[in-house]
Amino acid sequence: MAWNYGDVLDRITEVVPQDKACLIHGDREISWADFTRRTNNLGAGFLQQGAKTGDKVAFYMRNSYAYSETLGACFKARLTHVNVNFRYVDDELWYILDNSDAKIVVYDSEFAGHVEALRDRLPEVSLWVEVCGEGGPATSFSSNYEALAEHGDGAPLDLQRSGDDLLFLYTGGTTGMPKGVMWTHDDHWQAVGGGAAIAPDLLPAADMEAHLKNVSAALSGGTTIPCCPLMHGTGLFTGISTLARGGTVVTLEGHGFDARELWETVERHKVNALAIVGDAFAKPMLRELDENPGKYDISSLLGMVSSGVMWSPEVKAGLLKHNTNMVLTDSFGASEAVGFGRSITTAEGTMEVARFELGESCKVFTEDFREVLPGSDEAGFVAKSGPIPLGYYKDAEKTAKTFPEINGVRYSIPGDFCKVAADGTLILMGRGSVCINTAGEKVYPEEVEEVLKTYPGVLDALVVGLPDDKWGQMVTAVVQPEGDQALD
Repeated sequence: MAWNYGDVLDRITEVVPQDKACLIHGDREISWADFTRRTNNLGAGFLQQGAKTGDKVAFYMRNSYAYSETLGACFKARLTHVNVNFRYVDDELWYILDNSDAKIVVYDSEFAGHVEALRDRLPEVSLWVEVCGEGGPATSFSSNYEALAEHGDGAPLDLQRSGDDLLFLYTGGTTGMPKGVMWTHDDHWQAVGGGAAIAPDLLPAADMEAHLKNVSAALSGGTTIPCCPLMHGTGLFTGISTLARGGTVVTLEGHGFDARELWETVERHKVNALAIVGDAFAKPMLRELDENPGKYDISSLLGMVSSGVMWSPEVKAGLLKHNTNMVLTDSFGASEAVGFGRSITTAEGTMEVARFELGESCKVFTEDFREVLPGSDEAGFVAKSGPIPLGYYKDAEKTAKTFPEINGVRYSIPGDFCKVAADGTLILMGRGSVCINTAGEKVYPEEVEEVLKTYPGVLDALVVGLPDDKWGQMVTAVVQPEGDQALD
């Protein structure tokens, strides 16, 4: 069958207890019954305002219940999600909204000033919706989010959906200007395993009835915190997978990541899973636990998933000392593909840093599309076939480069350099597009960063190449010290 997330959300309410929490944000808890009603109302409201199948809806929001609700509404109304980095302002913000052809923009009230400044430059936007926190009035040109969510009878939308309906994920711009990666619902469902990405015990389902049976047979759909922003691929895909299996998405209230708030929330809501992005999250999490032994009950946690950057083995080992039952997963993927590889760490052991079990339908190719053989010590680009995106929105040239056909098979090749060990595992070296060329020597920033982060007093590090008259580029690090640590 062709999978569509709108159909999944419509049907999953049949097997999930209606009073079970679907979304939790601070003291606000939205049950599955209310989520269903409110997302139906929002979707109907967008359509009544003139939105048509495939129209783009820009999400200019921090993590909150409104992000997940608007996502559900878009799935149900056959509208296309567009993530907007809430740190963008002025021209960066305009670029995303203009490039995506956004027809609807849903934004947090704190960003009203930026929206108002750009509104006249975005004539194609037909509906502005403001999330006003405690229900205060929206600005004069916007609709009130709560009014839309509560207006209507909550009836399901009478639409025939398709597995080809789209979901956009704009890249962060690390490979140039942000690009809109176009996923079909069906390809995305297949790529993330229909929710199995964060629930490995959820069996793959051949059809909707089998999926509903799997969900209803589970003791719990799981309670997950996307610690990273939902506008980031790791957070977004985690949120989608949690909803797709009838779970509970918990979001933190702080505007900056606060490990104390995280652990208090884990204990309060008996959270089962966390999604993070490497040591930037994991190090403060570990420090908070180490400095307050026994303060937090994190026994409910079954696992953590990290994607986007490497996760230091020393930090993983430290976290496991506080809960030996957890499974820690490094997921190697990109906006352009899911499932290049993964590395599992438990209390019993781990793989080497930057080593991943090669994912299904993955290969490594040289620049001239020769397949890299295990143990050859030759570097190449990791490639994924199978359920992958259609390409980049409005960029045929970059689509052809990133999604080439090799020997009759279409692959996604975002640009990550790897070697293949003799045992078939991937040795990740770094993103080729940010490789530093210093006097002809190729230096992969991630490798240097991993060494720097093991140095006493270093919390995090970012390595870049700066212009140099002698070397062409000089390897340069920006270092964040631990606390008040002074570095010479």
